[in-house]
Amino acid sequence: MSSRAYLSDLFSLDCRVAIVTGGSSGIGRAIAGALARAGASVVVVARKEAELVATVENLEADGCRAAWVSADLSTRDGVRAAAEAAAQVFGEPDILVNSAGVNLRPPMSRLGEDVWDATMALNLDAPYLLGQRFGPGMAERGFGRIIHITSQQAHRAFVQSGAYGVSKGALESLARSQAEAWSPSGVTCNTLVPGFVMTPLNARLSSDPERVAALAERTMIGRNGLAEDFEGAAVFLASRASAYVTGQSIFVDGGLSVH
Repeated sequence: MSSRAYLSDLFSLDCRVAIVTGGSSGIGRAIAGALARAGASVVVVARKEAELVATVENLEADGCRAAWVSADLSTRDGVRAAAEAAAQVFGEPDILVNSAGVNLRPPMSRLGEDVWDATMALNLDAPYLLGQRFGPGMAERGFGRIIHITSQQAHRAFVQSGAYGVSKGALESLARSQAEAWSPSGVTCNTLVPGFVMTPLNARLSSDPERVAALAERTMIGRNGLAEDFEGAAVFLASRASAYVTGQSIFVDGGLSVH
């Protein structure tokens, strides 16, 4: 077997269906593109129609099979509607990537119930509901991949972690619970943990050049993250190459967490 054939067999996502929430911008968009270019049929789920259209047109121009669903994942009814709409496009998914999130971090003394509820609804409830909808089907078919995008704040508190850090810590616990439930049936459940990445979700920090430079200095590589830094890790976790990796938090952070 040639090296190209071996790698294709190990990492190919041909004939797989993926749903990527938050897939029209930032890390989610990079992951959606990577999965599609690795062979998966990808449904991108997000709010903004213009960004969704641009994302799918870009993938289709590269010969990928992709579609979009505009949805509000901040309510349970919205999540359920999005799940059904996404599953109707290419069929029930083999891969679920939860990248949609909200980053509201007022000082703890001013953290109100509205911010708490909004954060938990999108960052935790939506991944839970989508997992409940798609995880059992993956288990019945004997193959599935659930990938959550979390945060350094799931492990350590800094720059006002607030409700955001709590939601991401709980999301990592959710991955472990999902792994316990479904991995015996071939469904792996893992999280990717970014460092500081220049995406719209981090717009508040990105606007502070001194803070951006300080965060880069805290890495071992010497720079902050880019959305495309997550492409390889996502394809690995989505493919058969990661069949024995489950319940894990994989840091893609340039060494920030250990420096």
